[in-house]
Amino acid sequence: MFSWALIFFVVALIAGVFGFFGLAASAAGIAKVIFFVALIMAIVSFAMNRGRGAALP
Repeated sequence: MFSWALIFFVVALIAGVFGFFGLAASAAGIAKVIFFVALIMAIVSFAMNRGRGAALP
């Protein structure tokens, strides 16, 4: 999911360079949403794993 955020970030940068400011804003907004969703999912996953008492190797 982080790769999608990175892809949309790159698209936003390229669109900004070429002057497509509406497209750049849309791609940056999508990248931001995907990044925060992935971050929240990672935190929840770590918390759930820690709550189970899983032993680390």
